[in-house]
Amino acid sequence: MRYKHVFFDLDHTLWDFETNAVATLQELYAEHALQERGIPSFEQFYASYAVINDKLWDRFRKGFINRNELRLKRFSLTFLDFKICDDQLCERLGARFIEVLPTKTALFPHTMDVLNYLREKQYPLHLITNGFEETQRLKMKHSGIEHYFTHIVTSETAGSLKPHREIFDYALQLSGCSASDSIMIGDTPDVDILGAREAGIDQVYFAPLGALSGIQSTYTIQSLHELKTIL
Repeated sequence: MRYKHVFFDLDHTLWDFETNAVATLQELYAEHALQERGIPSFEQFYASYAVINDKLWDRFRKGFINRNELRLKRFSLTFLDFKICDDQLCERLGARFIEVLPTKTALFPHTMDVLNYLREKQYPLHLITNGFEETQRLKMKHSGIEHYFTHIVTSETAGSLKPHREIFDYALQLSGCSASDSIMIGDTPDVDILGAREAGIDQVYFAPLGALSGIQSTYTIQSLHELKTIL
């Protein structure tokens, strides 16, 4: 086999973050009666939240904000779009989001089938994620995939975020493998693909909605099932 170790991203690659986040936010919208607070519909609430959350995660990856600011500001800034200011409610929403989200179990199609296939072929499987340690482990536990992975490397344990090389080097050292016999599967070009490439690791760009133009990766797939043709 060309590759001896397989590294996966978690969110948007195996664990369907968008589906699970929407379900969580729908619960919070109803639970806290946000329509009565001046947010006309869940669809408007989510549209605003999604844009703000993406921008804040980009700032978090670049080291401009910490995780507590991320958790609070994604709700406080969303509320400002609707001319609402309520720091206590934002704090409650931030805490509840972290409680509820990891209990959701939606995975991308073929996730279990591919993980079973790779385990049967005796590939050591590992995870590299920018998510928070406790949250990511709970996601994996509730969705039934935690036991597939030998090492789970989060940005908290590594002290570094993708795409920085340090987190990939940390994962390689922890797993006892080299870049040349490893492969990384992820969905974000400037985080998973660029980071792995800079660390000397071959990459699989998972693009279920179609690949962005100009992205250079070792392989590109639209379905996890296609990994069977590579590994």
